[in-house]
Amino acid sequence: MNQLQSVAAKFAEGSLVKQILVGLIAGIALAALAPEAAKSVAVLGNFFVSALKAVAPILVFILVASSIANKNPDQATNMRPIIGLYLLGTLAASVTAVVMSFMFPTTLALTADAASANPPEGIGEVINTLLFNVVDNPVNALMTGNFIGILAWGVALGLSLHRASDATKQVFKDVSDGITSIVRVVIRFAPFGIFGLVANTIATTGFDALWGYSHLLAVLLGAMALIAFVLNPAIVFWKTKQNPYPLVFQCLRESGVTAFFTRSSAANVPVNMALCKKLGLHEDTYSVSIPLGATINMAGAAITITVLTLAAVHTQGVEVDLATAVLLSVVAAVSACGASGVAGGSLLLIPLACSLFGISNDVAMQVVAVGFIIGVIQDSAETALNSSTDVLFTAAADIAANNQKA
Repeated sequence: MNQLQSVAAKFAEGSLVKQILVGLIAGIALAALAPEAAKSVAVLGNFFVSALKAVAPILVFILVASSIANKNPDQATNMRPIIGLYLLGTLAASVTAVVMSFMFPTTLALTADAASANPPEGIGEVINTLLFNVVDNPVNALMTGNFIGILAWGVALGLSLHRASDATKQVFKDVSDGITSIVRVVIRFAPFGIFGLVANTIATTGFDALWGYSHLLAVLLGAMALIAFVLNPAIVFWKTKQNPYPLVFQCLRESGVTAFFTRSSAANVPVNMALCKKLGLHEDTYSVSIPLGATINMAGAAITITVLTLAAVHTQGVEVDLATAVLLSVVAAVSACGASGVAGGSLLLIPLACSLFGISNDVAMQVVAVGFIIGVIQDSAETALNSSTDVLFTAAADIAANNQKA
């Protein structure tokens, strides 16, 4: 019994990143050696993702309400510069994707069946959905993981409790600490979750289906890598006047790796909050900026929408002028902010972007189908970029604020 407790203690105190790496390697090995057995461990991955999704909404709601209720009026939260960085990063991503798509044009064999989905019909519908999410029923928002609605209710409750008694505020703080402790326990099981996700994904899909779309994947992943390793660091350097790469690599390692395999910005919210706490950022800031980033900070989604739309454009032989390319960048950036925080959320916005070029919905939905085929890689990389950037920009704004005070 003592030996079992010793092993459990070593596991709990060990490096989470190293444990995830072990889980990743073990998952690949199992899928290669015993594909059927690998499919059977999918329950580990599904259980882990479900646990994250279950705890994330209540964590955000309680943490936001508690942070605002207990906030010192003299303490700045740096939200304005963070939102500015989110929007700048998403727009830069869509512009980069346009440039990459024209430098390396992609054509598709549109023979896939149209996906059975219901995409938005216009940019107005995307904005309309966002606005109605704000006034969603709080119980429904918690049940469905509507983080815009959760944030709105958390902020409203926090403001209402700002003048409450100290005892009431302390209750919310204690509940917040309790939920945070539960999140830490869930995150410690990430290695087992990653093991199940990787093993099942490789055993089920493999990489044969991806080979026919290697050029498209290369453009997508190249644009995302350019954002992650060049443009985002440049934005952080501009904001902080410090070497950005230690922070960039830490965010990619401790947030991006988990997001890559969960393929859900919403599920990665607890992971990002834990990383922000580890970095010593202000809780009043990251308790709002991280769930907000999971909704509106969508550089990877902007890249996906732009690249796949221009792949359809090139396939159809449509001429694109500079003005339309700029418009596509803006529409992709705005649409990306309305992308769902779940796997494949950005793909359903491709028909909206395709409509700018007069491409029919039938053709656009075939492009969406292609997106689902390559989604095992594309959506994973997209989510890793989106989610890790939430922490990166939050930390950059916090560092910049501290530098101004010094």
